[in-house]
Amino acid sequence: MTTSPRTVMRIYFHLHKPDEEMYEKLLALLEGITPRVQAHPADWSADVDLTGALRYWKRDAEGLAAVIRLRALALYGIQSSAGIGSSRMVAAMAAAVTPPGSVTAVGNSAYDIAAFLRPQRASALSGVGPATARALGRYGIHTVGDIADTQLATLQRILGTAAGRQAHDRAHGTDDRPVVPAAPPKSISRTHRFDRDELHADQHHRTVLGLAEQIGAQLRDEQGICLALTLVVTYADRTNTSRTRTLAEPTAHTPALADTGRELLASLGLQRARVRAISMRAEHLQPAEHAVHQLTLDSRDDKAHDLEAALDRARARYGSGIAGTAAAYRTR
Repeated sequence: MTTSPRTVMRIYFHLHKPDEEMYEKLLALLEGITPRVQAHPADWSADVDLTGALRYWKRDAEGLAAVIRLRALALYGIQSSAGIGSSRMVAAMAAAVTPPGSVTAVGNSAYDIAAFLRPQRASALSGVGPATARALGRYGIHTVGDIADTQLATLQRILGTAAGRQAHDRAHGTDDRPVVPAAPPKSISRTHRFDRDELHADQHHRTVLGLAEQIGAQLRDEQGICLALTLVVTYADRTNTSRTRTLAEPTAHTPALADTGRELLASLGLQRARVRAISMRAEHLQPAEHAVHQLTLDSRDDKAHDLEAALDRARARYGSGIAGTAAAYRTR
């Protein structure tokens, strides 16, 4: 009995605006093809394991991707792009270099995988963010091929034991992560897309503060709190990196969300990276009644909560954007 080679697709849905209801419909469309769908709501994408579906639908991977894209366009008017490969990593990297309305398929042979991976910039490799890429660049390691050609022990001295092993394995095309069928986790997310690729750190900073204000306001409106915060930065080449941090205590308090957002932004080490969009997602939501607030003798904390409540009342009466933290407003 022969085993079919593993085939994974990463598909991006190019929504005109953030629309969770539409995203749910598009995920349902994918699940009509195969139940092995893993949602990535931060950038409106999904991983789809097509291995078993190819035989059922009697099509090759590119043909089945064309069917999916055509259905999304015909039923919902949503354009999409996709990458196809032998693993989640290869599929995601292929999708990242694919323009809207197209599909990039990487063959399953070792030669095809190496031919695709080796010319890619080091930062395009899954798990290698801008800070890691800069650390590698100081040693003359600039491409995925350079990483593959570097001895494991050297990579581990530069990046650490676990990160060095991961970079080494993935540069050789090894990625055994399964596509895990799961509904999008209960979360609240907000995204800001820049009019042009934004290099300036102060604009990145203002955007994070603005997103924290929006998420905090929605959490309080819905009488909710979150236990974790995720920041996703999408670059000019449509690759992205993300960081997640568990909050010190569950909260909907904007200053606490903003502080965590700033820490996540700093951990990415963007410097003058060309940023296309920044997303923030509040995760593990709970009713506000479950919140346990740490008592403090600092009166400034009480004043901050009182000011926040006043701003919420003003927003409810006059609409969003009427007032907020001055630093969150972009310079014109």
